[in-house]
Amino acid sequence: MKTLILGGYGNFGARIARALARHDGIELLIAGRDAARAAALAASLGPDARAHALDVNDESQLAAALRGVGLLIHAAGPFQTQGYGVARAAARVGVHYIDLADGRRFVCDFATALDDAFRSANRCAITGASTVPALSSAVVDHLAHGWRALDEIDLCIAPAHKATRGTATMAAVLGYCGEPIEVWLDSRWQRRRGWAAPTAVQFARLAPRLGALCDIPDLELFPARYRGVRSVMFRAALEVPATQRGLALLAALRGARCVPSPARWAGALNALAAVFDPLGSATGGMVVRVRGVAADGARAARAWHITAGDNHGPEIPCMAAILLAERIARGDAPAPGASACIGHLRLADFAPEFARWGMVTDEVDEAQP
Repeated sequence: MKTLILGGYGNFGARIARALARHDGIELLIAGRDAARAAALAASLGPDARAHALDVNDESQLAAALRGVGLLIHAAGPFQTQGYGVARAAARVGVHYIDLADGRRFVCDFATALDDAFRSANRCAITGASTVPALSSAVVDHLAHGWRALDEIDLCIAPAHKATRGTATMAAVLGYCGEPIEVWLDSRWQRRRGWAAPTAVQFARLAPRLGALCDIPDLELFPARYRGVRSVMFRAALEVPATQRGLALLAALRGARCVPSPARWAGALNALAAVFDPLGSATGGMVVRVRGVAADGARAARAWHITAGDNHGPEIPCMAAILLAERIARGDAPAPGASACIGHLRLADFAPEFARWGMVTDEVDEAQP
């Protein structure tokens, strides 16, 4: 299957390309604006990989690149400022589509905008094939399986400070710094400011960290998927407390409209983060906590943790796209239509990828006697 990876030489695209290059049934096209970077990566992947210079804003160029392609993987973020032009082009040509989007509106509005087009093309389109909501929803499904009721969902990602930081990712997370975010709390929508009011978060194998609210699709998708849930929260917990408090200060200044959106400083702040490297490590992780009523009627609280060492944390956002691409290459594509990446993968599907990178998972019963 010929697979075009848009942004294939980027922080996440290159990881996906290296993983898929292992499969004999997949021929790779590494695409992006920088022809030299695309060619360099393609050359390192072997004879089944080629480079393709591509500007996605040129519709005719994009359509020509997709001819003969079976799958398009869109890894050229940030998605917070993008429309659905790439996905629509895939539907018109009749190509399966996967992206790694974590932009709330992009992911939450995706099915409404594109389902009819992909059903007509008899192809699938899956958005959010990344840590959220693909892995996060698989974990929640696993932890609360068989429960009578699911009341609370609390998620937190804790990146390693020394892990590769992409400027595009930095721009995305700074885009909502200090901005109001709609959050489902106490069975009603409430507004909280992004990156403000950091609180302590406990991990199985990491030291406690301060975590603050980030805007992700799960905040909107989970109240709809898990009917009756009273609260859904997502935080990011940076390893160096000074950086977390610095973002909280920026959030306060932005909330008071004393400064413009910090997203414009993404490049500079990304470089500044390197100053704190001596205080950080190469280990990061994630925790998902759920509370509710178990099958026997007892109150239940469970947590799932993952710990990633050696700066392997950035592999996690790539895993869902890799797993889905392998499925499609085997001829086991999801049903035609457009959807967020919820219910397409089980937690067990991720286990081989976790093992490949030496990641450790823990499940903890946190229910009080």
